[in-house]
Formats: sequence, C-alpha cells, structure tokens
Amino acid sequence: MSNSTSISYFLLLALADTRQLQLLHFCLLLGISLAALLGNGLIISAVACSHHLHTPMVFFLLNLALTDLGSICTTVPKAMHNSLWDTRNISYTGCAAQLFFFVFYAITEFYLLTIMCYDHYVSICKPLHYGTLLGSRACATMAAVAWASGFLNALLQTANTFSLPLCRGNALGQFFCEIPQILKLSCSMSYVKEVGLIAVSVCLAFGCFVFMVFSYVQIFRAVLRIPSEQRRYKAFSTCLPHLAVVSLYLSTAVFAYLKPPSMSSPSLDLAMSVLYSVVPPALNPLIYSLRNQELKAAVWTLMSGCFQEH
Repeated sequence: MSNSTSISYFLLLALADTRQLQLLHFCLLLGISLAALLGNGLIISAVACSHHLHTPMVFFLLNLALTDLGSICTTVPKAMHNSLWDTRNISYTGCAAQLFFFVFYAITEFYLLTIMCYDHYVSICKPLHYGTLLGSRACATMAAVAWASGFLNALLQTANTFSLPLCRGNALGQFFCEIPQILKLSCSMSYVKEVGLIAVSVCLAFGCFVFMVFSYVQIFRAVLRIPSEQRRYKAFSTCLPHLAVVSLYLSTAVFAYLKPPSMSSPSLDLAMSVLYSVVPPALNPLIYSLRNQELKAAVWTLMSGCFQEH
C-alpha cells in the first residue's frame, strides 16, 4: 500500500484466537461496560436530581463521569462487536473517529483531574477564599477550558496522524485505534511533525502532574498541622478518591507507553491497554461514591425511588 488513500480499513488486534475465548472476552467487556454505564449514569442522575449536591467538587465529578461514559463508548463497542462476530475490521473513517474521541476524552479527563486537585488545594489550604476562587462562574470556565483543550488537542492529533502517508500495511497492534500504532504504519521520517505535537502534549501533561504533586505536598503539610485527629482524617479522606483515580490513570498509561521493550509481550500489552482504557471508567464511580457520603446518599435515594416506582 503506497499511501493512506489506498487504505479503506484497518485490522485491529484480535483479543483471542479461539471462539471460546472470544466469547469470554465479549462477556467480560459487556460486564465492564455495563458497570461503567450504570455507575456513571447513577452519578449523573443523582447530581441532576439533588440540588444540595451542586458544589464545585461534585460539578467536576459530573464532568468526569461524562468523560468516562464517552471513553467507554469509544473503545469497547467495536471490540465487543469484533469478538462476537470474529472479525478485526474497522473502517478508515471509523478508525479516525475512534482515535479522535479516545484522545479527546483522555486529555479532557486528565485536565479535569488536575482541576479537581486544585479544588482540594483551595478547600484545605485556602478555605477562606474558597467561595471566591471556586465560584460557579470560575468552575464553569475551568470545565469549559478542559473540554475545549481536549477537543483542540484531539483535532490536531487526529488530523496530523491521518495526514501521514501509510506504507506498512493496515494491521494495528491494538484492539482500538491509537496514535502510536498508526505511526508504526507510517513511512520512515514522515511523522516528525506528529511526534513534535505529541511531545508538546506530553509536556503539558507533565506540567499538570507537577502541579498535582506540588498541590498535594501543600495539602499534606496543611492537614498535618490540623490539631484535631477527626478533622485530619476527614481532610485526608476527601483526597483519597482523587489520589486513587489519578494513580490508576497515570500508572497504567505510563507503564503501557514507557515500559522497556524487554518487558513487552502481546498478552502483557493487551492487558495493560485494557487497564488504562477500559477499567478506569468502571472503577471511578465506585471509588468516588464510596468516600463521598453525600453522593452515596443521593445515589441510594435515587435507586430507592426507582425501585419504589416499579
């Protein structure tokens, strides 16, 4: 294939090569996606129906739930379809759309996690200025910037990636379309511009990471100065869900992309890609709802009302 114009479809990585394992993977993906849809859907519904939950943190949590829903709906349905019907094909435009939305939701989620870290920092280190720094207009502006930045970044990444000439076949080593796998199909030395764009994105992500580390250093210093043990525990418990989500998000993605080649194997690569692309959207609602008592109560009230109606 001389260039990308001659490619009408890509071949995704098969999750398994036997029919029994394909059906097993289909059932596992179905269970994970249903858990993600249920958990994030409950959070969105609870926040929409409970006016007392309209706080900055819950507002950002609502946005995070929306990115998780979008993320799980981007990668999993096609993988489930391929496992069920024993196929690997994805159209050229379908691959471009999948890559765009995957990058869009992933980057937006990381920016939202950074904003949520800022929320924790202000609430613990500058509580007297919380209403000023995190008013409704400021929260809406920060959320809009996160979504707009994710959209712009995804648009540039997708446009640059699919403008490259592809001359190394059409088989991708991943169960969904992502930039590194498509770059492997590109002709040598033709993807310098795309690598530069990725480097800029990595620098921005690293800046967000440094900001989160600095914020949590200040948060822990402030919490340790609180004389009341009960208040210290409450302050720590509000940060634990965010730390858990960030750790899961970053550790799996960093290991998947930066692990040494000697540790690479098809089964390990597949497991890690599932961990950073499929599992977090299902776990995030559980992590946050277990620690946020008000959110947990609102979810239970919503579920109880639904059961009583039926």
